[in-house]
Amino acid sequence: MSDTPQRGRLDGLIDTTALMIIRWRKALGLLFIALTMLLAYSAMNLRLDPGFNKLIPHKHEYMSAFMEYSGTFSGANRIMVSVRWKGEGDIYNAQFMKTLREITDEVFFTPGVNRASVRSLFTPNVRYIEVTEEGFNGDVVIPARFEADAASLEQVRNNVSKSGEIGRLVANDLKAALVRADLLEFNPETGERLDYADVANKLEAIRARFEGQNPDIELNIVGFAKVIGDVMDGLFTVLVFFAIAFLITAALLGAYSRSLKLVVTVLVIALMPVVWLLGLLPPLGYGIDPMSVLVPFLIFSIAVSHAIQMTNGWEQELLKGRSATEAAEQSFRNLVIPGSMALVTTALGFMVMMLIDIPILHELGVTACLGVVLMLLTNLVFLPIVLSHLKLERFALAHPIDDIHRGHTHHRFWWTLSALAKPGPALVSFAVMLALLVGGTHLARQVQTGDIGAGVPELHDDSRYNLDNARILESYSIGMDVLSVFVETTGFEEACLNWEVMNAVERFDLRMRGVEGVQSVETIARRAKLYAAGNNEANPRWAALQRSEAALRTGARAANPELGLNNAGCQTIHLIVYLTDHEASTLRTVTDEVRRFIAQDSTPNVSFRLAGGNAGVAVATNEAVDRAQVQMLVSIYGAIILICLLTFRSVRAVICIIVPLLLVSILCNALMATIDIGLKVATLPVITLGVGAGVDYGIYIYERLKYELDHGAPTLRDAFYEAMRQRGTAAIFVALTMSVGVGTWMFSALKFQADMGVLLAFMFLVNALGAMFLLPALACWLGIGRGDTRPATVGQQAQPA
Repeated sequence: MSDTPQRGRLDGLIDTTALMIIRWRKALGLLFIALTMLLAYSAMNLRLDPGFNKLIPHKHEYMSAFMEYSGTFSGANRIMVSVRWKGEGDIYNAQFMKTLREITDEVFFTPGVNRASVRSLFTPNVRYIEVTEEGFNGDVVIPARFEADAASLEQVRNNVSKSGEIGRLVANDLKAALVRADLLEFNPETGERLDYADVANKLEAIRARFEGQNPDIELNIVGFAKVIGDVMDGLFTVLVFFAIAFLITAALLGAYSRSLKLVVTVLVIALMPVVWLLGLLPPLGYGIDPMSVLVPFLIFSIAVSHAIQMTNGWEQELLKGRSATEAAEQSFRNLVIPGSMALVTTALGFMVMMLIDIPILHELGVTACLGVVLMLLTNLVFLPIVLSHLKLERFALAHPIDDIHRGHTHHRFWWTLSALAKPGPALVSFAVMLALLVGGTHLARQVQTGDIGAGVPELHDDSRYNLDNARILESYSIGMDVLSVFVETTGFEEACLNWEVMNAVERFDLRMRGVEGVQSVETIARRAKLYAAGNNEANPRWAALQRSEAALRTGARAANPELGLNNAGCQTIHLIVYLTDHEASTLRTVTDEVRRFIAQDSTPNVSFRLAGGNAGVAVATNEAVDRAQVQMLVSIYGAIILICLLTFRSVRAVICIIVPLLLVSILCNALMATIDIGLKVATLPVITLGVGAGVDYGIYIYERLKYELDHGAPTLRDAFYEAMRQRGTAAIFVALTMSVGVGTWMFSALKFQADMGVLLAFMFLVNALGAMFLLPALACWLGIGRGDTRPATVGQQAQPA
């Protein structure tokens, strides 16, 4: 039944749909239950699906060079195992060497390791070269028949000092040595995608075994695989905090509704789209990436929000004397438009993430958007069916906050708040908004794109991984943060014997060593100079590039492709820049200097290309995120504006809904800058969710305000009061419940979950406050409802302010 005698086509369609849902509620209910059971079974086949290549913006110009040369030179997907000797003396003792050999073998045979890339003192690709009376003499650093006696250990010490590996494979203090290896995205033995959890578990087993055998041995392990392993180990924490949020939601919902039946109904309905989503992913060929594992919990939070609005509307209809079936039918009529709008805008918020050229965000956008679309069925169709069968407890209908439904008095808080719909108080709201806008804009401009701090920001500073990373950085002249530059040459048989080519490489080497944030630089020019000096009794004056091809041949052994600095004929030369960290400011400083060098270099038949290494991937990702952030915000705000225009057919309505949303977006960026959270792949979903889900409050409130104005409210204040009386309590409860629930995440062992908890708690709460305090002020000064003199309905008479 409708409250309006004259209905348009849309009202007629809504009435027809409501009647069909109630008429076929038993059949539809059984269908929903059967689908839930089927998809719950399917969800048991869901797998975790991490992947390094999923983090790469493949269309970025840097990544074309990275992908082209990743099979030739060391890529960004590297693992490092540092073996540290804690006993007396340095690493040149039999016990340490035995351990290093065994660990090298363990890493070599780890599934997914590119065995040709393994480098250690015990691998044959690590060599030394010296000049003797007979000429050049060189061999592997550790002979194949190494006996670990005193003479052999002394020989290894000498070989290492001649190899140039101190600071690279051997710690600067001679107390540790590295085992390095690159991982392949697909396991060459099985052809399947690499199981990063298996690699991480294997590395941890190596650590546990060798540290357990010898108290003088300490292993420090870093690499993308280890990060994923640590994040996956922390997934139990994610589940624990989800359970805590679930219980908090249940407790607050119970205090609010005073009905066990409503608590169970809301929670079950909110879990349904999560179960459906997880069940649909395996047939669609998707898994869950550990970095996007929080998406199902976001879906749950959004579903709780909309379920509370529906149950609140249903309860209000019961208080008007309707039966459960009539109340369910009427609450569907009242909420189907704002509910559908809100869910569509939330879905668009996730959908625009697919604009970013990063596969993991494509997957996240698809899964999250699918989850929100499923809510259209569970929250707007199945929930009214359940409510139509529900008989509410008698004491629940006597809830004090709903006493206003029975009489003609105003709810004190909402009536006081409704004063913001008058010109004077509205100016106070504008003044506060202006202050927040100015301060927020100033802080928001300081937000950084990319990671902040050394190590990985997904884990806390005191995590084992970040402590390992810090230990490696302080022990060696290299670290995990590597920027690769590729020099492509044309028209040379042997480019490394051409002085102009080598001079360009040397100039790059010297220039980059003086750049802030550069830890060290490794190039073929540097090695060639060392070999040239070695050919002249190690005289440092001869450590220079010779001008003739014949003279350059004295250092030609530096051009051995096995050293990883060039390919055959030096058609491509690999320049390696080790960075102190991968903060956005460091990456920007270094890459800007590289670009300036490339722009100034005019060496014929030589071109420099960016970029490889994990730092190159980070630079490309940061630039992709920077570009996409603007595209995303323009797209989602454009879509929201279009939907609001089509629904309300009023520019003033759009302004009332959009302005509070814009303010909260700015304040969210200000918060990120204040607490050192960077704008990156992990935080972009929060920003889009904040816009997509945050608009819900404005839509629900404005839709009811407009309804009241069209149905007899004498003033804007009365209309806003009625809107808040019917929707405001639920909105505040939803905001507080969701904020408290996700706010518990800030205590998580996973820093990226803690960061998301802080941001989501802020956005859920402030979006609601923005809609309640700013929307009526905007409506007042935009003249919405002005001049409406229709008589008020019973129970809606205005009171003096």
